[in-house]
Amino acid sequence: MRPNEPFYIDGEHLAIDLPGARAVFTTRRGGCSNAAYASLNLGLLTDDDPGAVQRNRTALQRQVGGRLRFVRQVHGAGIRVITTRSEARPELPEADGQATAVRGVAPAVLTADCLPIAVAGGGAVAMLHAGWRGLAAGIVAEGMSALRALAAPGPLSAAIGPGAGRCCYEVGAEVRERFTAFPEALHRGDRLDLKRIARRQLQWAGVAEVHDIELCTICSLDRPGDPASLFYSHRRDRGVTGRQAGIVWLS
Repeated sequence: MRPNEPFYIDGEHLAIDLPGARAVFTTRRGGCSNAAYASLNLGLLTDDDPGAVQRNRTALQRQVGGRLRFVRQVHGAGIRVITTRSEARPELPEADGQATAVRGVAPAVLTADCLPIAVAGGGAVAMLHAGWRGLAAGIVAEGMSALRALAAPGPLSAAIGPGAGRCCYEVGAEVRERFTAFPEALHRGDRLDLKRIARRQLQWAGVAEVHDIELCTICSLDRPGDPASLFYSHRRDRGVTGRQAGIVWLS
């Protein structure tokens, strides 16, 4: 596992420093889940042992620079704005992005082929969960609007984490038709480049700098020649799989 710069290896995971912030994209290494969920499954809504998932989350919590915050993701464009370090309610709000200017808080999203996108600048951060439905619904524009409302004026930088790559992500005509404004993202007829779409949308939203880790969750291996996968993939594993996380916090 050798990520392209400016991404770097951070223990079992991948990280990048953004302006005034740090983002981490987890792999499936370093946890206590078993079988199809081995080993650092962070998804409580999977069929994994909930106790194992909680232990995995606790282990990850010790590694990040803020209290992890999760949402109930619905493949939409809703953004949760976090304004306090304390949880306001026990139940998870429905959203597919989180933004904050509060130190000590680490917004997180869970993925298993969708893109985790971290954005930072002006003393605020956002983390977005962006599959094709979210990208079509406007998750990037909504996330940048929420972030701009929190941040001081100035440039924003983004990092696109591991997700389904154009090498593997096949879609039907009904999905391709949602992205006719992005002809460069249509690859070999039936494959869609979600990362290129996300990059373009970030640029349209005024993000000055966009970094892509260029790792595909469907085909990336743990080590060259090793058949074990590096990430969870809903598509590759036919729905029986765990979830990795994208996390960002003010540094």
